[in-house]
Amino acid sequence: MTAIKHALQRDIFTPNDERLLSIVNVCKAGKKKRNCFLCATVTTERPVQVNVVKVKKSDKGDFYKRQTVWALRDLVIVDAKDAIKENPEFDLHFDKVYKWVASSTAEKNTFISCIWKLNQRYLRKKIDFINVSAQLLEELPKVAEESVPSGENQNVAGGDEEVVDEYQELNAREEQDIEIMMEGCEYAISNAEAFADKLSRELQVLDGANIQSIMASEKQVNILMKLLDEALKEVDQIEGKLSSYEEMLQSVKEQMDQISESNHLIHLSNTNNLKLLSEIEFLVNHMDLAKGHIKALQEGDLSSSRGIEACTNAADALLQCMNVALQPGHDMLHAVQQQQQRFSDLREQFARRLASHLNNVFVQQFTETLLQLYNKPYYLSVPGHDQSSTLAQHSVELTLPNHHPFHRDLLRYAKLMEWMKNTDYGKYEGLTKNYMDYLSRLYEREIKDFFEVAKIKMTGATKEGKKFATLPRKESAVKQETESLHGSSGKLTGSTSSLNKLSVQSSGNRRSQSSSLLDMGNMSTSDLDVADRTKFDKIFEQVLSELEPLCLSEQDFISKFFKLQQHLSLPGSAVGDADELDGGTFSKSHGVGGPQSISSENHMIRQMMIKIFRCVEPELNNLIALGDKIDSFNSLYMLVKMSHHVWTAQNVDPTSFLSTTLGNVLVTVKRNFDKCISNQIKQMEDVKISKKSKVGILPFVAEFEEFAALAESIFKNAERRGDLDKAYLKLIRGVFTNVEKVANESQKTPRDVVMMENFHHIFATLSRLKISCLEAEKKEAKQKYTDHLQSYVIYSLGQPLEKLNHFFEGVEARVAQGVREEEVSYQLAFNKQELRKVIKEYPGKEVKKGLDNLYKKVDKHLCEEENLLQVVWHSMQDEFIRQYKHFEGLIARCYPGSGITMEFTIQDILDYFSSIAQSH
Repeated sequence: MTAIKHALQRDIFTPNDERLLSIVNVCKAGKKKRNCFLCATVTTERPVQVNVVKVKKSDKGDFYKRQTVWALRDLVIVDAKDAIKENPEFDLHFDKVYKWVASSTAEKNTFISCIWKLNQRYLRKKIDFINVSAQLLEELPKVAEESVPSGENQNVAGGDEEVVDEYQELNAREEQDIEIMMEGCEYAISNAEAFADKLSRELQVLDGANIQSIMASEKQVNILMKLLDEALKEVDQIEGKLSSYEEMLQSVKEQMDQISESNHLIHLSNTNNLKLLSEIEFLVNHMDLAKGHIKALQEGDLSSSRGIEACTNAADALLQCMNVALQPGHDMLHAVQQQQQRFSDLREQFARRLASHLNNVFVQQFTETLLQLYNKPYYLSVPGHDQSSTLAQHSVELTLPNHHPFHRDLLRYAKLMEWMKNTDYGKYEGLTKNYMDYLSRLYEREIKDFFEVAKIKMTGATKEGKKFATLPRKESAVKQETESLHGSSGKLTGSTSSLNKLSVQSSGNRRSQSSSLLDMGNMSTSDLDVADRTKFDKIFEQVLSELEPLCLSEQDFISKFFKLQQHLSLPGSAVGDADELDGGTFSKSHGVGGPQSISSENHMIRQMMIKIFRCVEPELNNLIALGDKIDSFNSLYMLVKMSHHVWTAQNVDPTSFLSTTLGNVLVTVKRNFDKCISNQIKQMEDVKISKKSKVGILPFVAEFEEFAALAESIFKNAERRGDLDKAYLKLIRGVFTNVEKVANESQKTPRDVVMMENFHHIFATLSRLKISCLEAEKKEAKQKYTDHLQSYVIYSLGQPLEKLNHFFEGVEARVAQGVREEEVSYQLAFNKQELRKVIKEYPGKEVKKGLDNLYKKVDKHLCEEENLLQVVWHSMQDEFIRQYKHFEGLIARCYPGSGITMEFTIQDILDYFSSIAQSH
């Protein structure tokens, strides 16, 4: 067992830094004997880990290998089975119970005793040992436990000498030294006692040499001590000399300190002088405004380009001087305070002068434009004068005045406006409000005149005779207005009451004229033609084309002149009412005189545009109402044009004034379009047909054709095609429903004829226009037309050969009841004599006469517009021949060999139908 233990230690546990303490040869209980070993081991490194390892031979049996490892802390119970009698069986309870049978009871007891000792020494948790003899579970001696060292070779249990001395493996160096020693002695292996004696003698010799070496070194130590004493005396002498030198240098040190302090004060004074000079140069360079700039600010000419440039440069220089970043303490200097006060006075004086000049420029521009408006020709009512629609259409151009010269002149002041915005926001805000006030009145007059001309061109001529005339110049009113504006130009918030009075005077006639246009009665669609609608389309497009560049130009000018950056906002941002501008929106969006954020500048641009162009949306709505009143189909033109312009405006800026305004108007146009569709459907439902005349093509079917043809020409390549497709579906459903309703109510014309003719017309219309969204309805219309054509043909053909039809219906009924076909002739009511009697009633002349009457009746039923008479007549011919063949077949099957035949042939039928058609 010892040899196996040594082999396991060497091959398995030493490479893993473990020491084998106990081993037992076991096999599993109740199974075929297959030996293996349970080993108790501890690691040589801290912290110590105690394991139980299962080792077994390999399959080839040439070496041992580890199979299973359990940590001792996982062991719960050790069951020895019997504490009195010898029993090699024992159980170990880990995660489950492992039953073992040892090769001998002694090996089992030794292993269990080792486990108990390892538990006592290394584990806090105590393992339960049951059925174990008390002798094996003896306590560890405390003295031995305390004397055990803490190194890696510490014994498992104190006082266990057998474990300590049992085995300690030599390391590689020890093995090499022993081999060298044994090679030096020939009898080291053959005579171990002689080898041991030799080693003992050599050890004694080494011990003697050590003692002699110690005794010989005492003399050397004495010599060393004497040298150390002499060195100490030399050190004392050197320290005395150094002390004398230090006393001599002390006075020199004091003199050098005084010189160093004096130099420091001189250097500090120079440094301070340099810093003071730098500060003075900084203040002089950054807070000194040139005399030329001061003169430009005080007396510069703001009307010439050179003067504006000089004032702009001077204002920028003043702003730089005022915004210089002063160091802490600079503002406490009296000279700096004086200079800052001087700059403030210059800024206030120039801002007041600039604001007054710009206000005068606004008034001058407004007055000049106002005079041009007074001299512009307008339509006036002249009682007794003849209508002059041609003059009204061609003498006045539908254009808006160009404000580019006005913008060009004002843009010279853009940099000065930016300076005003940064330095005196109150005056900047006052100029902004004045500009909006003047421009809103100016644009209101121009835009109302522009829309007035557009309305007159749309209607061609008003109810009464109109002529071109020139408004009286009212020079006194213009002069009074100009003096009022110039008198208030010194004040940024000058009165505008006189402007309001002038606006009322100049626009009174035009408002009454506009109302007269809108009060016109509805014009009938039949009085209009394609040329009228095309003219309306061109006028409406020209109105939008004139408004769009006007609004964009003004918005671009506002952004540049008032230095408001335009940034694309998120769609759906709220736009307030224009009245907010009068309530101090600017002051709320920023501090007094403070800068604005990007969102507030966007908001300010929108509010200014809403204030200036406040009349655009109402005038557009009035124009749309007029166009809808003239012809409800004009809503199609307006929807396409307005959608295109909205789409173009939204691509530029989805939240701009133009985009928002056109979007609002587009909603109105879409409502009118939906209303037009609803009215058409309502007209379909309200249609009444005459009880005395034939129906023919229903009016709403023809109107749908007209609507579809017009819509397809208008909506070609349009952005809002989806709206038209939805309208198509509503209309076509209404047409289908009401055609069936009228057909059911028709008394003069058969229901099948009404359905056949109208659905044939619908199918022809949809086939010609090729409307993709109505493909299903086109197929449905064709199916309804075909079904009702067949139904009408079958119903009509039953009348000329009525008795013959009844006879053969009876024959077919007997066959259906189970009577064999060849036995039908034996039925009393259907024998051969009865058949001959019925056939004799329909000779060729009678058949032709019946068909001729049928042709006349069909001709009365059908209308001329749809031209379906020949189609119906040909279908009747085919159906008549089909019935003839059917009757011939029944005669051949039910009356075989009787020789009974009809008194006319298929060729006769063809001749009858052809001659009747030609005769009519």
